[in-house]
Amino acid sequence: MRTRAATVADAATITAIYNQGIEDRVGTFETEHRTPDMIARWFDGRHPVRVVTGEAGPVIAFAASFPHADRFVYRGVAEFSVYVGRDHRGCGAGRAAMVSLIEAAREAGLWKLLSRVFPENTASLGLLAALGFRKVGVLRRHGQLDGVWRDVVLVEKLLS
Repeated sequence: MRTRAATVADAATITAIYNQGIEDRVGTFETEHRTPDMIARWFDGRHPVRVVTGEAGPVIAFAASFPHADRFVYRGVAEFSVYVGRDHRGCGAGRAAMVSLIEAAREAGLWKLLSRVFPENTASLGLLAALGFRKVGVLRRHGQLDGVWRDVVLVEKLLS
């Protein structure tokens, strides 16, 4: 596996992987499929997006960072998402994506990454703990997915 900075040319593949995550209902509150044009908006020049490619070259995973808030004081705090294509889960692609994103976030001048993870998503929680993310707490009834209230675990990692 190799990691690299994602480009707008990767938007279609990232979209396909993200839409699998939406369909699987284990990693996001989102329910509507994304389009490549929607994903292309992620490339703001400030928040890194990294991809993992397999031996044959196609993108198999990604990790992306996003602004946490509009206020200037939070300019160095980013939220993140990491998704792995269904056929490549459990092979280390998520770890590779996150290691690459953490390094790129530091280089971009970010000082904190944070995310919200469903408590049932033990694979993601385990990965993030192994990479030094700490569990801040559980946000109860944070949102509804398919009409069911869901909790999320808030995790963070200080980068500097």
